[in-house]
Amino acid sequence: MDGRGSWSFSLIRDMKNASNHIIRSDLAVIMRDKYPKSRHHFLVLPWNDIDTVYQLTRKDIPLLEEMHLLGTNAIELSRGQADDFKIGFHMKPSMHRLHLHVISKDFVSDRLKHKLHWNSFHTSFFMPFECILAELEERGQIEHRPEQYIDNLLKTPLACHRCDRKFTTMPALKKHLEGHLESFS
Repeated sequence: MDGRGSWSFSLIRDMKNASNHIIRSDLAVIMRDKYPKSRHHFLVLPWNDIDTVYQLTRKDIPLLEEMHLLGTNAIELSRGQADDFKIGFHMKPSMHRLHLHVISKDFVSDRLKHKLHWNSFHTSFFMPFECILAELEERGQIEHRPEQYIDNLLKTPLACHRCDRKFTTMPALKKHLEGHLESFS
């Protein structure tokens, strides 16, 4: 068995089902994240079999630009504003197939349960699209980050992304985030 029955291959399986597609082009498809960590959480995946950002080369720049365009289209469909979203890649994704996260900055979700979830979007573990594109243009590839560095990012103490207040538990942080939402409305 090659492992393709495993949950880590579910994005590849899901993208084959047209009913999951929000928008698609000849190069990529956009779907909703099945386990959203925010009110709006989209994933943009290439049709080409590219597993991670570390496999990209300069020739993939047009693909990345198309993926970003699809992501911004999803923001428009959600009636959101670009400034209210983060767009980027995880440094060490848990799912197979390159996928660009397009996620609203509210981080209101019952699926946001663990420190690892939080830190995967609020530390350098989340690599902004613009940084990946710039590194690819400059170096022609994306440099692998050291495992210890990645592990340390995911163990970073919890902190609010709006005011930097520190928390020891996710429930306390999530309660705090509700206050930011009330003042935002």
